[in-house]
Amino acid sequence: MTTFDKREEGFEKKFALDEEQKFKAEARRNRLLGLWAADKQGISGEAATSYAKDIITADFDEGGHGALRKVTADLYARGIAVTEAQIRAKMDELMALAVAQVKAGT
Repeated sequence: MTTFDKREEGFEKKFALDEEQKFKAEARRNRLLGLWAADKQGISGEAATSYAKDIITADFDEGGHGALRKVTADLYARGIAVTEAQIRAKMDELMALAVAQVKAGT
C-alpha cells in the first residue's frame, strides 16, 4: 500500500466517522426536540418519550424535514403559539447540545 493509498483510506475513515456522528447528533437533536415539544403540549413521562420517538421517525420518513413539520403541525393543532422560526431556532440550539453530547459519548 502506497502512502497515497494510506492517506486516502484515512480520509475515507474520517468521512465515515463524521457521517456517523452527524447521524447520531441529528437523531439526538430530534429526540430532544420531541421532548421539548411534548413539554409544550403538557405531555410527560412515557408519553413524552413515545412522542419523541415519533419525531425521530417522522424525520426519517420525510428525509430530514419531518421533525420540523410534525412539531409545527402538532403545536398548531393544540393552539400553542410557536412560530416555525422559533422551532428552527430551538432546533439549532438543540443541535449544538446534541453534537456536544455525541462527542462526549453520553
